[in-house]
Amino acid sequence: MNIVPADRLNIVSEYYFSKKLREVAEMNAAGKNVISLGVGSPDLPPSEETTKAFCESVVKSNVHGYQPHVGIPELRKAFADWYKRTYNVVLDPAKEIQPLIGSKEGILHISLAFLNPGDSVLVPNPGYPTYSSVSKLVGANIQTYDLDENNNWQPDFDALEKMDLSNVKLMWINYPNMPTGANATIELFEKIVAFGKKHNIVIAHDNPYSLILNENPLSILQVEGAKDICIELNSMSKSHNMPGWRIGMVASNAQFIQWILKVLSNIESGILKPMQLAAVAALNNSQEWHKENNIRLYANRRRFAEEIMSELGCTFDKNQSGMFLWGRIPDKYKGSEELADKILYDAKVFLTPGFIFGGKGERYIRISLCCSEEMLRDALERIKKM
Repeated sequence: MNIVPADRLNIVSEYYFSKKLREVAEMNAAGKNVISLGVGSPDLPPSEETTKAFCESVVKSNVHGYQPHVGIPELRKAFADWYKRTYNVVLDPAKEIQPLIGSKEGILHISLAFLNPGDSVLVPNPGYPTYSSVSKLVGANIQTYDLDENNNWQPDFDALEKMDLSNVKLMWINYPNMPTGANATIELFEKIVAFGKKHNIVIAHDNPYSLILNENPLSILQVEGAKDICIELNSMSKSHNMPGWRIGMVASNAQFIQWILKVLSNIESGILKPMQLAAVAALNNSQEWHKENNIRLYANRRRFAEEIMSELGCTFDKNQSGMFLWGRIPDKYKGSEELADKILYDAKVFLTPGFIFGGKGERYIRISLCCSEEMLRDALERIKKM
């Protein structure tokens, strides 16, 4: 037998967390009790209304069949109403919204819909690794653009204009930024929209963190004319405590949505109806629920994460948003992996090294806030002893 996998497997590697969490699981199986502050998976349940809606509908006999690829009308309307309340953005629920089985999957759908093999795509450095891995899987050429702490982790438009953009079809952006926690402004979004229109580049904005530790959530679709060139992904994983439910959405103009649907309908078979009905309930959570779960809760946890950063000698921006804390490591360490592994093996605490987000993340480390204050306090004490 001489069976070999497809060539595309030679250009991507197993996701870092897939490998590292397997190592952490082995350490825990050996009784080492590792505290994981690595992954951004909310540790609390969704609202009571969300789970109640699911439980009440899932026992019905007529909700278990295949669902429309476009999602049920109630869910599309709930997404549209949520966008109007949250971002003051008006979307046509019938034509400008497409529900997704998670926004991460939407990165693949968008890439397949807009990129031919050999086309170029602009990917931020540091940035979410999936932008690069999916681009490689669809045969696109990656052109990274640097985000720098001294520029508030915003694109350098002078540097972008000096790049060869002749073959670029798509640009990924992400604010509040992951991993850096940097926030956007409407002025920044206006510049990005203008850049996309000038160079005929589709702008794909990944926007799952805008409600977390952030009193002023923004959408790039707030910019006048943005729908002409922009696509926005959003997710219920982070802001609604529903990571395992795999519910997200994409919003754009009707033509872009149709092209994305054409790809999606050949890959997926719809979302279980009780999950869609539960998502409708979640999208109607009270403002108090969001303040308690996305502002107060994470603010309390952030204080412990900041103490951990300070104990490690790291510096950080206190104005970060999102469910992580991003800090610059001391010069005495060769790189972020050296420090992360030292903490893992000596203190039995798992933090995320910044190198996995690109070369511009090499001198940084990330702490997830998706664990209890008790765990963060315990992690702090372990690191102090280390």
